[in-house]
Amino acid sequence: MKKIAGLLLIALFALTVVPAKAQVKFGIKGGVNISSVHFNKDILNSSNVTGFQVGPMIEAMMPMFGMGIDAAVLYSQKGVDASNSINSKSLKTDYLDIPVNLKWKFGLPIVKVYLAAGPYIGFRVGGDKIWDIPGQIDGELKAKNFNAGLNFGAGVELIKHLQVGFNYGLGLTDDFSASKVDLKAKNRGWSVTAAILF
Repeated sequence: MKKIAGLLLIALFALTVVPAKAQVKFGIKGGVNISSVHFNKDILNSSNVTGFQVGPMIEAMMPMFGMGIDAAVLYSQKGVDASNSINSKSLKTDYLDIPVNLKWKFGLPIVKVYLAAGPYIGFRVGGDKIWDIPGQIDGELKAKNFNAGLNFGAGVELIKHLQVGFNYGLGLTDDFSASKVDLKAKNRGWSVTAAILF
């Protein structure tokens, strides 16, 4: 956890000291999350659930090298489709995620490919705080207020203002707890995004 926080602080610091010649753009990013929760114990049958993400972003690139940093503040919905012998339902929790990625662009001026990777932190802001799971160990899970992990993404940039890509979020923190069982549960998932830069 301390390593993730350290990486995020370094990335944010790098964003504040980007050279004056860097191209800085602001934008809006949105997309679809296809997420799940990975448990260390087989307490329920789980599958992916669909959510969304949206929020402002900033990108600072060094044109000569094709390298830079992007950061965003995203309202992001994550969760899991849970089922057992009794019933099934979608369980969702809303987060304010702050990813900071190192980005590399290459290609032609009109069409470029990009790769991105970096840490993220998230704060629970809504959704289901308590997940009631009838017929399972302890009966309920409690969502924690903080989560963190790593992003890995790729995509295409068109005419310098539209970016379409996909991202994998690898949750590294234990995001849920249960009072009567030693439970480890991490948010994981894919997202498909589009961003408009100004």
